[in-house]
Amino acid sequence: MTSTHTGGACPTSHKHADPYKQKNLDLDTSLKEKVEGLVSFAEGLKFGLMTTRQTESGMLVSRCMAVAAREDDIDFLFYTNTETGKADELVLDSHGEWASISGVADVNCDREKVKQYYTPSLKAWVGDLGDGIHDGGPGDPRLAIIKVHAKTATYAIQKGTAVSRGIEIAKGTITGNAASTNQLRELTEQELETFRNSQKLIS
Repeated sequence: MTSTHTGGACPTSHKHADPYKQKNLDLDTSLKEKVEGLVSFAEGLKFGLMTTRQTESGMLVSRCMAVAAREDDIDFLFYTNTETGKADELVLDSHGEWASISGVADVNCDREKVKQYYTPSLKAWVGDLGDGIHDGGPGDPRLAIIKVHAKTATYAIQKGTAVSRGIEIAKGTITGNAASTNQLRELTEQELETFRNSQKLIS
């Protein structure tokens, strides 16, 4: 979705004008727990939205992508057909986004890397051109891996039950107080690098 604003800058009267975030932001959880929560969240998902910048217009475009695998727990791998536009868009501007994970993406055409994460279901997406080369198999030169090196992440864990969250929202509607329904967690670039370095020491 692209939004357009006209009429000059919108006035902001107070630095705490987002009471929902202020009330739900989880500041007490350790880095280890935040990363574990992110990994647990990601393991439950099969697909994500990848956003790239169009080569000609410079506008952002998103598409649904199947997650192929993860590396270092927090870096995400996706399969791509190199003949589609997103590979060129990532060369132009490698800052991509998947759901609430932002990072720098690169396209890897290494055949061993492609074979490492290959799944036969990819044939349904790239097709067999019938020339014995572009057959949708692991040796198909169109297949490549997009790796998103996570820079920041934000995710939310729901509090309580659907009933208790509904009550909290109803209370907020009546009182005007922001609802406390989630644990909103943010991982900064520095925190993610700290986690990567700790993983290297373990391995």
